[in-house]
Parts: sequence; C-alpha cells; structure tokens
Amino acid sequence: MKPLHLAAIDLGATSGRVILGTWKNSRLTLKEVHRFPNSFQSLGGHDYWNIAGLWSEILTGLRAAVAALPKGATLASVGVDTWGVDYALVNDTGRLVYPVHAYRDDRTQAGLKRLANTRAALKRIYAATGIPNVFYNASLQLEETVATHPAITDLATRCLFLPDYFNFLLSGKMANELTIASTTQLLDVHSTDWSRAALDHFRVPAQWFSKPVLAGTKLGKVRALPPHPALATTQVIAVPGHDTACAYDAMPASPDGTDLFLSSGTWSLVGFESDTPLTGTDALAARVANERIGDGRYRPLTNVIGLWLLEGTLKDFASRPKSDADWAKLITAAEKLPAPAALLDVTDAALTNPKSMKAAIDAQLKKRRIPAPKNLAGYTRLICDSLGRGHADAKAAFERMSGRTFKRILMVGGGSKNRLLCQATADACGVPVISFALEGTAVGNLANQLVSLRAVRSIAAFRALFGPTLKQTIYKPAKK
Repeated sequence: MKPLHLAAIDLGATSGRVILGTWKNSRLTLKEVHRFPNSFQSLGGHDYWNIAGLWSEILTGLRAAVAALPKGATLASVGVDTWGVDYALVNDTGRLVYPVHAYRDDRTQAGLKRLANTRAALKRIYAATGIPNVFYNASLQLEETVATHPAITDLATRCLFLPDYFNFLLSGKMANELTIASTTQLLDVHSTDWSRAALDHFRVPAQWFSKPVLAGTKLGKVRALPPHPALATTQVIAVPGHDTACAYDAMPASPDGTDLFLSSGTWSLVGFESDTPLTGTDALAARVANERIGDGRYRPLTNVIGLWLLEGTLKDFASRPKSDADWAKLITAAEKLPAPAALLDVTDAALTNPKSMKAAIDAQLKKRRIPAPKNLAGYTRLICDSLGRGHADAKAAFERMSGRTFKRILMVGGGSKNRLLCQATADACGVPVISFALEGTAVGNLANQLVSLRAVRSIAAFRALFGPTLKQTIYKPAKK
C-alpha cells in the first residue's frame, strides 16, 4: 500500500499543535509541523478562549502539513481533539452567537453549590449521567448561560463542543461526537444519547444537540482552505474529540485489563477501560467520571489536579526554567532534597484557579502548621510527591470499587517526561510506572483516523502494531 498521510489537530489548554502522521509498512511516524501557545484571557471579570486565534493557528498548521508532504502526495484525512467541556453556541448557519467561556471561569460556583447541597438531585444526576458535580462541567456552564442570558435560547440553535465546532469549520457539518459529549454531565450513562433528566434539570434546550456520533465517523471533505491538489480528497474524521480519550487509545494496554492509565498534564487523569460504567454511592463519593471511549464503551476516571500546581507556582519565581536543560537541572535539584515531612492536600479547592498558586500552597501549609519550601526546587519536590500520593489514592479507590487489581500504571503526557513525578507515583502506588516517549493525544487521534480509513482493523490492532516500536522507561517502586 502507498503511505497514508494524516493530520492531527491537537489542542490543549496551554498549547496546541498540528502533527503530520505517516503510516507506512504498519509503522507510524510523526512530524510536528506547527506548535503554538494557548491561554484563556480575562475580560470584565470572566475568562474566555481566543477562538478566532485558535482557528487561525489551525489553518496555519494545515498549510504547514500540506507543505511538508512528499511531492505529489495527498493528505488523506484530518481529525481534531481538544480539552473537555467547553462549547460554542451557534445559529443555523454556524455563526457564533455567544462568546466562548473558558472552563476555569468561576461563573458556575452558585450552580455548583446548589447541586452539591441538594442531595437527592445530586444522586439523581449522577445516576443519570455517571459524571460528578465539578465546577467545570458543561452542564453548569450552560445552566449559567441560560439563566443569565435567557434570550440565548432564541439566538442559538446548536451547541457544539470545541472539537465539534472546529470540525464544522473544517467540513461544514455539525455533529456532536461521543467522547467529548461524555465530559458534559449531560449524556445518558446507559446509552449513547443525551439524558433528558439532566437536560431538564439544568434547563438546557434539548434541541441544541444531535445524537452523538461514534469516533471514526466521516464528516465530509475539507472545505476550509482554498482548493489544493493535496486536499482534494481529504476527509474530516470525527476522532475522539476529548484529548484524554485519544491519549488512552494510544497506550499499548494489556488485553487482560490490569493496566491503569495516567494522562499527566495540567490535570492528572487516572482511569481504566471498562465495558460497563462504575456508578453508585461509592463512585459518587469518589467523584468517578464515566467518560466514554470512541466506540461507546467506558473510561471510568478521576481528575487529580496535575502539573497545573507547578505551572502556577513557576510564575512566582524569576528563576523558572526556560529550556530543557533548565528543567533537567531543576528536577535533579528537587530529587536531591529529602522527602517532604507532609504532603499537600491536592483536593483543596483553593488550588483550582488562584491568583497566586504559590500563595495558595503557602496558605494551606500555614493552616496545617507546616513550613513552606525554601526555594523552587523545594516546591517542585513537594508538588511531585503530593501528586504521586494523589495518583495512589485514585488507584486504591478504583481497585476497591471495581474489584480489579492494577499491576502497572501506563503514563503519557507532559508529566511522563518528569522522572521525579514518575518515581513518586511508582513509590506511592507500589507498582511499576511505565512512561512512554509518546505523543499520546496526537497518536490516538491519528490511530482513529487509520481505523476509519480501514488502514488498521481496530484500536486493539493498532496498539499491537505500535506498542513494540515505543521507547519506554520503567520506574520501579522503591522498597520500603
């Protein structure tokens, strides 16, 4: 077969990139053709994404992908994945009718507290959706939008989550994809359609949504760029829209289900794959989110606040690392320090989006009469060890509720490059951590395109082919 060339548009909350993937002789090679920063911006006390700026970067990346193709080659397909929950409200023509809020905006706090304090409703919504009550849920965001701007129900005719919206801009087709829909607290946990009970509770118009499509659905040909021979047959494919779902698909998991997945970045997303959801009183108490795999199955997971703690803390230090060499020096310095006498409570809501992360950490420590670290290396050690304990707590909870025993932790994402964090996780969890040199979200994005194009039979088949080619580092737990 001729080589297949594919583009993965992979948008994260702090950066985005466009990756050109080439599939040849059952091997996938990657080339990053465009990378750009991303951040939300505040205006009038609220936080928003620069959607037009992101779209401009996507087009720049696609042009770069085309330019990087071998002479005479074509781009077979393109897929988009992003972070979860955020959305665009559009009219019939797809025109934005409301600004795109960022999920860290605190506008949902009133609704969050109201649902938390209404135990019967909380249980009912969790039973219906399998998603816990968290400040960033699209359900709470949409509830606030409708409550504060009731005329929006006349202006908007569709709600497209961010990968859905960019898919529309690329292809002209509006569709809600399943994995991104499952992040919203609006999808029925027992089907692949929306929960009418949840939509009614949050007063979100049901007509804003269409039944979600499964990953691999072809949406049409690229229409966003001027005609080009390399784009003449390029398909826009609805890959798993949620970046975590893509990251999971990329990991060469054991078929026996004994691997725990950890996608480590701004958030630490800990979970596993299952044919059934993990619900009930214990799951609700543990805040288990039953997000979905692209094929409709489940990814029970929990969010542990991740390297957002370190990213925020760095802002208060002039000596923060600016290169890979600087990072290596910082991690080495942190490793040489003794283990902290006490760890952070990583579930503390004060760490969610403080004006100063260092000040928020210091305040928690002061309240507990624990001395603050003396320098950046000290904060780095404290944060990595605390996250390791958070990962271990999640593992223990999943084992208790599911009856499984997890023998390994498969780790991808930016945090997988941090050997201090990997070792802290292995030590706290008591099992090996396997860190993959893997662009997880982009690889999962591309893998789903290959399955859709019938170049690979299934995600399981892709893992079997791709896994042996990966460079991996094994962190064994320290003997106690």
